[in-house]
Amino acid sequence: MRIDRRTLLAGLMGAAFAPSGALADPLAARPPRRPPADPRLLLARAGLPGKAGFALIRPGQPTPPQHLAQATTPIAPASTVKALTAMYALDRLGAAHRFRTRLILAGDMLILAGGGDPTLSTDDLGRLAADLAALGRPMPARFAVWDGALPMLAQIAPEQAVHLPYNPSISGMMLNFNRVHLGWSRVGVDYQIGLEARGAALSPQAHTISARPADQNALFTYREDGAREFWTVSRAALGRQGSRWLPVRLPALYAGDVFQTLARARGLALPAPEVITHLPQGEVLAYHDSVPLDTMIRDMLRYSTNITAESLGLHASGAADLAQSGARMLDWLTADDPGLRQGMRLADHSGLSDASRVSALSLARILAGPGAETGLPDLLRRNPLQQEAPAPEVAAKTGTLNFVSNLAGYVQGPSGARGAFAILCVDPARRAAAVGQEQPAGVQGWTRQARALQAGLLSAFSAGLG
Repeated sequence: MRIDRRTLLAGLMGAAFAPSGALADPLAARPPRRPPADPRLLLARAGLPGKAGFALIRPGQPTPPQHLAQATTPIAPASTVKALTAMYALDRLGAAHRFRTRLILAGDMLILAGGGDPTLSTDDLGRLAADLAALGRPMPARFAVWDGALPMLAQIAPEQAVHLPYNPSISGMMLNFNRVHLGWSRVGVDYQIGLEARGAALSPQAHTISARPADQNALFTYREDGAREFWTVSRAALGRQGSRWLPVRLPALYAGDVFQTLARARGLALPAPEVITHLPQGEVLAYHDSVPLDTMIRDMLRYSTNITAESLGLHASGAADLAQSGARMLDWLTADDPGLRQGMRLADHSGLSDASRVSALSLARILAGPGAETGLPDLLRRNPLQQEAPAPEVAAKTGTLNFVSNLAGYVQGPSGARGAFAILCVDPARRAAAVGQEQPAGVQGWTRQARALQAGLLSAFSAGLG
């Protein structure tokens, strides 16, 4: 059912705040509170290279302010898009929705059927293997994996480096956030390298993925032949020992391989997995349900998991790719206020794509309307900047890319009044030069400076709410 949001959009307050008056009783009078800092002055004093836009929606103030700091400038939203994805998924799927992974027997074939659960883990597959073993049934001649619950996408953002674990493949079968754990240690003059499907309790070897050290300039190289994935790692970068996550690009085979290993540990001999595109009818032998959607969203917003955001957006839209899915989400967000679309583009659901754009004003207005309707304030992380006391009460989502640092959510004033806000910061030139890099020079210092500005603006916003 379409939610009517037009009447719920609050008034906009940007840079001007009115100071509070003194107490009426002169005997009980106290010195008047210091007027809140003017956010425009904070912005000027910060000296942050690049652009910064901000907006605050104040309840009960229908008249827009006369001054906004670049509030209508479209800026890459980064992971603040996940807040929009959260409200979209909640509206379209419902807070109680769960994703089901099934074991299906169809003739002589056992099928591991993915339901598009982005949080499925090795431990979950281990419990499915135990449930299957408890049935005491003979194993069929064939074993297959079906991943058609979602479209198969090779990467979230092709412009990102191939080895980044937060840029994995998407499909209807996703295991361990489509990551594999790479560990290495020096043995003599060479290295011992292992790849594990690491869970909390179970961490079997990943047989469909291999890695080896190589004398090369690139940190990583990658290729796949449809049946296996092959990584090389710069020998000079390894050091004595270490570990990191790598993305998985053949997720159905990865999950099938891991399940085969876990079943073998239970005494069940399964043949090598094959991938099927059509899911036949059959008997459901066992299944695993994900946590409810609202719990999944709370974790997504806290840990900023890209694969969760993309899979939820694709489930909600039913689109065939991320560009179409982002466009459908934008249609939903702006259905009651088409003016919000000006300069706004959503190329995905996580904010990883460099093609998305949104203004601080549009973002704050959406949070004040459909965000408040869908219960988003209760799902967002509290005090995400981890400021020292006395910091204002804030529930918000951060968004970080190279030379992009954003914050959007809700801030509370001393009286308890709550406003929806967005603060978007970008250094366009350095951003364009650093797309896809892992840690470009200067990005850490710039990000600290941007977050200090955001903390100052939040204090001013809170004081201005009264």
